Amino acid sequence: MKLNNYKNIFLVGLLTLAACKPSVETPVLTKGSADFSRFISVGNSLTSGFADGGLYREGQLNSFPSIVAQQMQAVGGGNFAQPLFSEDKADGSGYIRLDKFNADGTPVTVNQSTNNAVRGVIAVPISATATTNVTVYTKYTGDINNYGVPGIRLSDATNPLYGNYNGYFERLLPGITPANTSTSYLDFVTAKPYTFFSNWLGNNDALGYATSGGAGDVLTPKATFTALYNQVITKLTAGGQKGVVSTIPDVTAIPYFSTVTIGAILAGVQKVNPAATALYVSARNTADDATGISYTARVATAADLVTLTFPTSKIGTLVSTVAGPLPYGLTPLTPIENQYILDPNEVVLVRGYVDAYNTTIKAAAASKGLALVDMYTVLNNIKKGVIIDGVSLNSSFISGGVFSLDGVHLTPRGYAIVANEFIKAINAQYGSTIPQAEVSAYRGVKIP
Repeated sequence: MKLNNYKNIFLVGLLTLAACKPSVETPVLTKGSADFSRFISVGNSLTSGFADGGLYREGQLNSFPSIVAQQMQAVGGGNFAQPLFSEDKADGSGYIRLDKFNADGTPVTVNQSTNNAVRGVIAVPISATATTNVTVYTKYTGDINNYGVPGIRLSDATNPLYGNYNGYFERLLPGITPANTSTSYLDFVTAKPYTFFSNWLGNNDALGYATSGGAGDVLTPKATFTALYNQVITKLTAGGQKGVVSTIPDVTAIPYFSTVTIGAILAGVQKVNPAATALYVSARNTADDATGISYTARVATAADLVTLTFPTSKIGTLVSTVAGPLPYGLTPLTPIENQYILDPNEVVLVRGYVDAYNTTIKAAAASKGLALVDMYTVLNNIKKGVIIDGVSLNSSFISGGVFSLDGVHLTPRGYAIVANEFIKAINAQYGSTIPQAEVSAYRGVKIP
C-alpha cells in the first residue's frame, strides 16, 4: 500500500514537471513597416566589401550589405545583386595576404594579384595641361544593388565627371570609358526604383586626411559636408523610401594608427644604438582649423600616432642636411615626415570634424525618420574588447579578428558585426524582426 502511494506521488510529480516545462517562443518574422523587396546600398569601400588593401571577389561576397540582404530574405527581402569580379579574375584590384611571421613575430605580407581584373591604366586630363593616371577594371554588366565605390567622398557623389577619375565607379557605368562620363554617382544609384536603402557615405571625407598624416588630403569643410549629406538624403528619400544610415567611425582609433608605435620603434633603435634617447617627428603647431599651417620638428611622444605603412627600415639611414649626413628620425634636422605621423593636434582636428559630420548625419536621420547606426560608438567599443557568439574580438592588428591587413577595412567577421548593427537599427526603427547573422561563421584574418 505504501509503495503504491509512492508511485502515485512520483506520477503526480512527473505531471507537475511536464506542466511547468518552459516553452521557447520563436519570434514572428515580420518586415514591420518597411519594404525590403529592392534593397540598395550606397557608400564607399566599407560598403563594397573592400579588405586587405583591395577590392576582390571574396571581400565582395562578404560585404556587410550582402550579409544584411541575406538576413532580409527571411522577412520578404528580394534578390541582392553585387558587381562581383568574375571567378577567373577573383583577385580584382589585387590585395595583400599574410604569408608568414618572422622569428620575432612580425607579419610578412605579399601582394596577391595573379588573377586580377585590371584592364589598363589610362591617362585622363585634369586640366588643359595635365593628366592623371586612372586604373580601370573589367566592366561589370547586370543588375546592381550594392553601389559601394571605394574612394568616393560626398563631393564626388554629385560630380557628373567622377567616373573619369575612379576606376571602381567607371566599371559600373555601361559603355563609358574615362574622359567621357557624364553620370553622377547619386543619379546612377537612384536611376532604378528601390524600396529601401542603406547609406554610409562620408567616411572618406575624414579618412584620407588622417591616413596621410594630414599631408595628402583635406578635410571636407563642415558646412559643405552638411549641405551635401542633406542633398544625398533628400534624393534617396524622394519617393518616400525608408532606409538606414550610419555615423562615421573614429578614424584615429583603427589599427592603422595603433600597431606601429613610437615606443616600439625607439626600442628597436636602442637594440642597435643604446645611446639613442629619442625619435623626432615633424608635427603640426596648432589644432586650429586655419590656413598657413606650420610644422616643427620635436621629440616624439606616445601620443603621436604612427601610420601602419611607415617604413621602419628608414630609421637611422643617413640623410643629407645642412649639417652634413645625419640619421633619419634621430635628430631635429631629420625628423620623421608628417605624412607618417598623425600628431595630437591633427588628432584633435580630425575628431572635431568627425563629431560635426556625425551631428549632421544624426540630424538628417531624425528629420527623415530613418534608422540610425552609431558605428562611431560600436567600433570604439570593439577597440576595448567584446565577446560575440562566444568569440573574443578587439581592434588589435591581425589577432583582433575584426580589421583586415590594411588596418582600416574589415574582415568578413568584422563586416558581419557591422551587418548585425544595421539589422538592429532597422528592427528598432521599423518594427521588423530581421534575424541577425552568426558572426562566428565568418572568418577573421587568414593565418597561413
